[in-house]
Amino acid sequence: MQVKVLFFGVLAEVSGTGIKHYHDVRSISDLKLRIQDDFPEIVHYNFRISLNSELTDDDIELKSEDVIALMPPFAGG
Repeated sequence: MQVKVLFFGVLAEVSGTGIKHYHDVRSISDLKLRIQDDFPEIVHYNFRISLNSELTDDDIELKSEDVIALMPPFAGG
């Protein structure tokens, strides 16, 4: 199973990429741990999680080909 993670704003800078694929992750919480292992400094940033274009705070089971976006706070104007 593979999921795609999109990093936006400062999180793209922290991770050094805009997109990363993860294999064999089962849930949002499992994915967050893997991301923290890869990019330990990410714990210092606030961000929301979107699963297939829907904001979520829940620990949802992931399916193959899910798209997860990590989005820091942003302002418009």
